[in-house]
Amino acid sequence: MTIDPANWEVALAAVFLIANAVLSLLLDLGFVRQMSIAAIRMVIQLSLVGLVLEVLITSQSPGLTALAATVMVAVAGYEIMSRQEHAIRGIWGYGLGAGTMLFGAALVMMFALNVVIRQDPWYDPRYAIPMFGMMLGNAMTGIAVGLNALSNDLLTRRAAIEAHLLTGATRWQALAATLRRSANAGLIPIINAMAATGVVSLPGMMTGQILAGADPSQAVRYQLLVMFLISGATGIGLVIALMGAALRLTDSRHRIRLDRLKRGD
Repeated sequence: MTIDPANWEVALAAVFLIANAVLSLLLDLGFVRQMSIAAIRMVIQLSLVGLVLEVLITSQSPGLTALAATVMVAVAGYEIMSRQEHAIRGIWGYGLGAGTMLFGAALVMMFALNVVIRQDPWYDPRYAIPMFGMMLGNAMTGIAVGLNALSNDLLTRRAAIEAHLLTGATRWQALAATLRRSANAGLIPIINAMAATGVVSLPGMMTGQILAGADPSQAVRYQLLVMFLISGATGIGLVIALMGAALRLTDSRHRIRLDRLKRGD
């Protein structure tokens, strides 16, 4: 048996959003506006994505698939920059997050489609776009959290870092603890997700396959595959992003360059 919810059933599920809004108003929690905007964006975006995927799957065009992937990267890059309390100034602020996220997600996706799944053609949008989206979304979260942790750590521990530099340490030696903390922060979401998967939560892909009638053991294998790939894309993108940010926020004379950061309010 498969479950295929109608539009009215989906709308009925939104009653819990209304309940949250009522609670926020009664308790003066202040999240009605943010939740409403997020819900409206989600409905519009998913509806448009459904239409776009229908066109892509029908056309099987590598050019259109590449265009869709480019739009996804562009939006995700903006999201990374907007989540920074102290973003790097100039093109670095956008390019560093978008570029490293694209590299990590594309590398892992290409490996999965060509080596693991062996899909022919590998750019089939039915597989490539959902796979790329999963890699991109998780890499985006990890990189955004990691870069934000790096800039905040540099600002709060500037004196200690500069003290190391004054004693003859290189920028990499002085920033070692900062990079370690930032990497740990960026990897926390995916580590928590892997640790909780199967006991605390059943991930969306696995749940969707089971609801669609797939064998649970097969759904488990697919979910393990996806989680391993996501962790790889997140780790690769995060490490490169942190190294790039460290290079940008220091110079060849091993000085901290916080003037290259936008200061938040």
